[in-house]
Amino acid sequence: MKIGWIPLAALGMAALVLVTPLAARAQDDDDDHDRARDLYERGEIEGLADILAIVRARAPGEIVAVDLIRVGSKWIYRFQVVAADGRRRIVDVDAGAGGVLGDEGGHK
Repeated sequence: MKIGWIPLAALGMAALVLVTPLAARAQDDDDDHDRARDLYERGEIEGLADILAIVRARAPGEIVAVDLIRVGSKWIYRFQVVAADGRRRIVDVDAGAGGVLGDEGGHK
């Protein structure tokens, strides 16, 4: 069975998303990555791979960005998802408990 380059590249990108604990776009990505890893190791947040299934069930489409932000006393994973129809959704998930907090462009 032959596997084309495009499906192979897509599989590789999916694997990167699953094993990367944080894809932050803050000023210093190294500090963000270290902070996320430390929070995960201390048990304060769930790993990104564990949260992805929740987001995909709530907002099917391509996840184009993930941020880990602090809101009050909670750490929040903020996902930007582009649906098949091209609409963008923002899904906020409590990084500690794993529950969806808000879904802009979808249902609350």
